[in-house]
Amino acid sequence: MQEIKDMVHTDFSITRRMKSGFGALTCAALLALSAPQVANAQSMFATAIKVNDSSITNFEIAERTRFLGLLRAPGDHKNLAREQLIEDRLKLGAARSVGIVPSSEEIEAGMDEFAGRVNLTRAEFIQALNAGGVSEDAFRAFVQSGLAWRQLVQAKFASRINVSEDDIDRSVASSGSGAGIRVLLSEIIMPAPPPQAAAVQERAERISQITSVSAFAAEARRYSASASKARSGRLEWLPITQLPAPLRPILLGLAPGEVTAPIPLQNAVALFQLRDIEETQGGDPKYAAIEYAAYYIAGGRTEAGLATARKIESRIDRCDDLYGIAKGQDPSVLDRGAKAPADIPADIAIELAKMDPGETSTTLTRANGQTLVLLMLCGRTPELEEEVDRAELSLGLQNQRLASYSNGYLEQLRADARIVEK
Repeated sequence: MQEIKDMVHTDFSITRRMKSGFGALTCAALLALSAPQVANAQSMFATAIKVNDSSITNFEIAERTRFLGLLRAPGDHKNLAREQLIEDRLKLGAARSVGIVPSSEEIEAGMDEFAGRVNLTRAEFIQALNAGGVSEDAFRAFVQSGLAWRQLVQAKFASRINVSEDDIDRSVASSGSGAGIRVLLSEIIMPAPPPQAAAVQERAERISQITSVSAFAAEARRYSASASKARSGRLEWLPITQLPAPLRPILLGLAPGEVTAPIPLQNAVALFQLRDIEETQGGDPKYAAIEYAAYYIAGGRTEAGLATARKIESRIDRCDDLYGIAKGQDPSVLDRGAKAPADIPADIAIELAKMDPGETSTTLTRANGQTLVLLMLCGRTPELEEEVDRAELSLGLQNQRLASYSNGYLEQLRADARIVEK
């Protein structure tokens, strides 16, 4: 940023008249020395890309590249900056063509919300950007294009994505037992014992900005402690009703590719990326109770602790088998029981949602990471004649359809645009 400031504040004019031949020669020499700086400044603000009648300058690309670097976005920051700025011009142009221009108040609220994702005020976030060579104007432009696009998509497609009562009825099972929505997720579960909590939280904030499935997969392979790490964090399709209730609206509010904000768990932090969402023909059951067992192993996620867990897993097929493992030990080493979904701790509920009866997990810990939890799902008791959460189902259907329209419209704008890269 200092180099840019030095360039911008270079004085390219001679404000006093030279009164002697020596002075004239000195003036000529100064102008000659300044010429490369003038040329550099001009090239920085020269057009690099034309999108229809709008120009993108080298300076904008450089600044967006630095911005993406500060956000620790995955991939080639310069190429990503060029692609984002092209899309920004397409989005803003389409919005303005129908009179949509976000107000200053809306933009500032959007900036506040974005800064709040990393627990900073807008002023603090801008100060951090400035220190990294990114101006407030660049941040404002980034937020403005996103707001304009959301407003345009809502205005253009709202009438097409209305979810009727018939739509909801078709998504509810004939027994009235489900919501008829399932999600395809990727996950990262990162251990965060107290000495590492701050560093893990910072890493999680960075990962939460990812919008690429492949980039999220790379982070999962590197940092996740879940068994899904071997599959790059990818989970199979899950009925939305099988997931913890507080997590459902968060996931339904995502567009494909987006990642949740970091979700604090006991001694861990979780992140979920939505890869896809679809409406099912029949409903998915909700559950009155979930029965599970937790066997506690000293040593946490050390090699010794994990080795003990693997040895136990090889000897058990169902929850009853854990009684034999725990025989002769302190009773506190094994917990088993059935609880209503709302009464199950969040981290255990998330693990159980991914499991079939008889399956185990060694992702979780207790006692500040010193105790490993060998978790096993015993079974689920379906709820009978429960009321369908129609508002939740409607929100999921609307988001699914809106994301599809949005992506298709942007592709159409790009195909119809005149884009010239210099």
